[in-house]
Amino acid sequence: MMTMQALEVSTLTPDLTGLGIVARPVPEPGDGQVLVRIEAAALGFPDLLMTRGGYQAKPPLPFVPGMEAAGTVVAVGSGAEWEQGARVIVGGLTGGCAQFGVHATDAIVPMPDALSFPEAAALRAAYLTAWVALVRCGAAQPGQWALIHGAAGGVGLAAVDLARALGLRVIAVASSEEKRRRIADLYAPEHVLAGPVGFREAVLEITGGRGADLVYDPVGGDAFDESTRCIAFGGRLLVVGFASGRIPDIRANIPLIKGFSVVGVRAGEFGRRFPGLGRENVAAIVKLAGEGRIRPHVHAALPLSRWREAFEAMETRTVIGRTVLLPHAH
Repeated sequence: MMTMQALEVSTLTPDLTGLGIVARPVPEPGDGQVLVRIEAAALGFPDLLMTRGGYQAKPPLPFVPGMEAAGTVVAVGSGAEWEQGARVIVGGLTGGCAQFGVHATDAIVPMPDALSFPEAAALRAAYLTAWVALVRCGAAQPGQWALIHGAAGGVGLAAVDLARALGLRVIAVASSEEKRRRIADLYAPEHVLAGPVGFREAVLEITGGRGADLVYDPVGGDAFDESTRCIAFGGRLLVVGFASGRIPDIRANIPLIKGFSVVGVRAGEFGRRFPGLGRENVAAIVKLAGEGRIRPHVHAALPLSRWREAFEAMETRTVIGRTVLLPHAH
C-alpha cells in the first residue's frame, strides 16, 4: 500500500498542538472521482479557525485541513471525465494539506495555464468571495467607487485585484505602512488609506462628498461602523466577515435615512443554493485568470514541514495575500 504525508488535525486546540504530519494511505478514486497529486495548498483564515473548532463547519476528527489546492490528475475513477495529467484546481472543506487527495468531479475546475500551482491554489476561495460580493451582491458597475477593508488579507487583496479588473475605482484600506506599500505595488488601486479607523474624511473627499458606492468589509467592528458614515446613498455595504473579532450592530434607521443596503456575502452558500450561478461564478474567475486580468499574490510558498510557520503567520496577520504549502517540497 502506498502512503503519503499529510498534515492532520487530531484534536482541537487553541495553540496548534493538535496538528502534526502523519503517514496516511494514498486514497483511491471511486465512481465520479479523481485522484490528484497536490502540488500546492493555499491556507486561509477558516483553516486556522477549524483547528480550534471555531469555524461554522466542523469536520469530524481527525481531518486534513486545506480548503483549496492545485495539482495534477494521476488516476481517474469510473464515470469521471478527466484525463490523467490534467492540471486542476480543487476545492472542498478539507483535504488540501496532503500529497494526494481524492475529489469529486464537481469540485474540480481546469487550472489556467497563466498561473503557477501556488497561484492557482490561491485563486478559488478568495476570488470567488470577491466575485459574489462585488458582482452578485453588489451589482458593481465600471466607474463606481469601491472601499475595500482588510485589503492586504487573502479575501481583501483578491477584491482589490478583481475590482480593478471590473473597472471599479478602488480605495484600499490596510493597517500598516508595509501592507499599504505592497498593495500599491501589486495592484495599483487609486488610493490606499490607513485603517481600520480614521478613513471617513478621506473617502468623502476622494469621492467628491458622495461616499463609496460599494464597501467590501471582511473586518467588521470599527471598520463597519465608520463605513456607514462614508457610504453613498444607494450604496451596498457588503458584509464578508469579522476579522476584527467584533460583530457590529446597526440600528435600522441608519440605512433607512442614508439609503444604503447591508448585504451578507456567503460565496459558498450562494453556489450551493444556486448551482447554475455557482458554476458561472467559478468559470468567470477562471476565465479572468486565464486571460491574465487577475493574478493571486502568494506571500510565501513553504514545504509541508513548515506548516506551523504558515499558520502562525496567519494568526499574527503578517500575511499579504495567501500563504501556500507545497506537499512534495523538502
